[in-house]
Amino acid sequence: MAAPHTSLTTPAGLGAQLAAGSPDLPHSMVKTFANALMSAEAEALCNAEYGERSEDRINSRNGYRTREWDTRAGTIELSIPRLRRGSYFPDWLLECRRRAERALISVVATAYLLGVSTRRVEKLAETLGVTKLSKSQVSEMATFLDAQVEAFRNRPLDSEHYTFVWVDALTIKVREHGRVVNVHGLVAVGVNAAGQREVLGLDVSSSEDGAGWLAFPRGLVARGLSGVRLVVSDAHAGLVDAIASALPGASWQRCHALYPRNLLVKVPRSAQPWV
Repeated sequence: MAAPHTSLTTPAGLGAQLAAGSPDLPHSMVKTFANALMSAEAEALCNAEYGERSEDRINSRNGYRTREWDTRAGTIELSIPRLRRGSYFPDWLLECRRRAERALISVVATAYLLGVSTRRVEKLAETLGVTKLSKSQVSEMATFLDAQVEAFRNRPLDSEHYTFVWVDALTIKVREHGRVVNVHGLVAVGVNAAGQREVLGLDVSSSEDGAGWLAFPRGLVARGLSGVRLVVSDAHAGLVDAIASALPGASWQRCHALYPRNLLVKVPRSAQPWV
């Protein structure tokens, strides 16, 4: 089987891939990270990049073989490179499969919020025990993967109608400029026409005056979100006002899952079993 190789510096067809069907960032990114890492390892073993004519080349690629990998993001179909002479199989997938999965999921989550940096790719490779990557390979992988994250975050939402949307905000403490401050992690999940849940957006706001809360749903609308009839969220005043302003034609409902938790916060621990 011919090796499916995509130029890391020019990720052709990336937009079409994200626009087709229901994009699933964790599944797509874990697969991309793993395949890109294996491809870089194979290039290091060949002492030359894929398709490169070099006098220093000591081996060549010979297609790939597929193997399924069960992860929390779903079953990933890996494309493991084959070599003309000898064999290749990623040691990190054989010896530390669970650790590899945790590392990849962690990097994907961080990359979605903060982007992909060479430092994060290097840390991922170190966690998996990969030591043969050059600085240029790490930089090339980071550039390509960052482009994929940005394409997903900014993908148009006008190809689907999302009748139901869940919006949640989680207050978390982070260290910023040497002090601990509260920030709000905002996430929106919609149900598309096929009845599948889809992450529409994720953002972080440190504003307490509602400006950051309003920017989040407005950003979704600017990307083409339409046809929303019901929005479910917590009853935080800033969040409710932002939803009403950005999606005036949609009804709002308090989340039934969060409501009991909000009640328990106001009740003494000894009385909580009665609530």
